[in-house]
Amino acid sequence: MADDLPAIVTEIDDAIAVIRLSRPHKRNPLSLQTLNELERGLFELALRRDVRTIIFTGTDDVFASGANIRELAELDSTSALNFSRLGQRIFQSIANAQQITIAAINGYCMGGALDLALACDIRVASTKAVFAHPGASLGIITGWGGTHRLPLVIGRTRALELFATARRIGSTEALSIGLVTAVGDPVLARARATAVQLLHHNPSP
Repeated sequence: MADDLPAIVTEIDDAIAVIRLSRPHKRNPLSLQTLNELERGLFELALRRDVRTIIFTGTDDVFASGANIRELAELDSTSALNFSRLGQRIFQSIANAQQITIAAINGYCMGGALDLALACDIRVASTKAVFAHPGASLGIITGWGGTHRLPLVIGRTRALELFATARRIGSTEALSIGLVTAVGDPVLARARATAVQLLHHNPSP
C-alpha cells in the first residue's frame, strides 16, 4: 500500500542530494511521519562532507500541502507544542545547514510547506507553482517559522497581507515580490542547474 512506503525519498548524485516528498495521493502533507523522516534524513546528510547541496522538491503537482489538518485536530496543548517545536527544529536545521539548500517548488506550496521553502537559501518555482499561507482562513497560524522568515524575504507589508488574507499567488507574482529567484520548467532541472553553477563558483576546499 502507498502508506507503507517512505514519506520522503532521498537521491544523491555527485555532490547534490535531492529530498523528494513522496505522498502525492495525500498531497504530500507535512505529517508527523514525514517530519520524523525528514529530520533523520537531514541528520544523515549533515554527516556527509561529499554532499554540498540539498534540493527539496515534491511530486506530481504538489510541493507539499503543509501540516496534516486531521492530525492537528487530534492534538492537545502539550502535543501541539511538541509538534510545533519539531517543525521549528527541523526547519532551523535546514536554515543552518552547511550545504546550500534549494527549494524546487513544483506545484502547490501551502502553509508549512512555504515555511520549509523559506528555510532554504534559494527558491525556484515551476510555472505552475502556487503559494499560500491559508492559516487565517482556518483560524490558525503557522508555528514553523514562516511568520519570521516571510517578512525578511518579501517585506513586512507584503507578508502581513498574505498572512491576513490567506490568498494564493502564482509563480509570476512570487518572482515579482522576491519570494522566488527564478521560474522555469522542469523545475528540478532548473534547481540542479543552479546547484551546479553554485558549486562551480564555490569549489570544495
